[in-house]
Amino acid sequence: MPMLSARNSKASRPACRRNNEDVLIFNGCSGIWVGIAVLIIMWGIAYWRLKKGPFDFDARGEAGTFEKLLTFYNDILKFILGLASGSIVLIVGLRKSEQLPSSFASPLFLLALSIIYGIICMIFLTTNYEGYRHKTAPYTRFKYSRNIAFGYSSFVCFFVGYAWLIFIVTR
Repeated sequence: MPMLSARNSKASRPACRRNNEDVLIFNGCSGIWVGIAVLIIMWGIAYWRLKKGPFDFDARGEAGTFEKLLTFYNDILKFILGLASGSIVLIVGLRKSEQLPSSFASPLFLLALSIIYGIICMIFLTTNYEGYRHKTAPYTRFKYSRNIAFGYSSFVCFFVGYAWLIFIVTR
């Protein structure tokens, strides 16, 4: 099995072979794949559980009732984003004099995906609500399931990332 050059890492690591080609799998790749899998699974579950649509944002058709929920949802997402970004900064900052162990890469990528998914959820949710309120774009099954998927994926990636970190630190 071919080895990577030592200049890329402190210790040589084997490259993965696929179709007789060397493919570099970097530290943290597992975390990225887990985060992508979480998003796909959440999106699939949300899409198949929803009816055809279009959907109303506002309860019982009363205009503006979703605005309170939108604020609440965004506040929850901002809280998760703050915890995830603060954790990344703290973990990396505590070890600034020495390199982090490579086992930290995957859970840190999951925390980063938690941030990305949360930001995307807030943007789409707000944009979709504006389109709904101005009657320029219906709130379709695709949009609804996408918003659910990004929101829940943000939470799941956050919790799985932290659980992974706890496992690494305590083993």
